[in-house]
Amino acid sequence: MTKPMAAVLADALRLDDAARAELAAELVASLDGPADIDAEAAWDAEIERRIAAIEAGTIPLEPWDNVRRRIEKDILGR
Repeated sequence: MTKPMAAVLADALRLDDAARAELAAELVASLDGPADIDAEAAWDAEIERRIAAIEAGTIPLEPWDNVRRRIEKDILGR
């Protein structure tokens, strides 16, 4: 780690938890590059498509109990 990086880190570590979390989030976000201006419209269209499919009954739905058990098994190892 360079001296300037170490100095920035030392300063950051003196911040309170909330400020460090905000700083960390901003640093990570800075690595993502520019926002996709079409992403929000694309997500809106996808959400509408999925809602329409659910309302039309054209896609199978899974009961929450089944989903929860799968999550517990896959993630929690239960």
